[in-house]
Amino acid sequence: MNSIRLFRWIALAEGISFLLLLGIAMPIKYWMHNPAPVRYLGMAHGILFVAYIIFAFEVYGKLNKKFSWFIFACLLSVVPFGTFYLDRSLKSKSA
Repeated sequence: MNSIRLFRWIALAEGISFLLLLGIAMPIKYWMHNPAPVRYLGMAHGILFVAYIIFAFEVYGKLNKKFSWFIFACLLSVVPFGTFYLDRSLKSKSA
């Protein structure tokens, strides 16, 4: 599996974990006073986030992109649905 395809998988997983964290775990924490989902989902999201940044840097080098692309990829990771946008733009490059 090439690094672009692996990065796309990590980006999708990171985006889904971010949405689950914001849309499910955080409401459970504050409305039901149960912090457990945030603890576990937050840890998984943190690991995926670190992997996302590492692989974004690798793809940045492999595709000979400008450094601004890497910064943009990092910014998209903190915007809901941002990683899905990046995945769509990389879809043609991983085939």
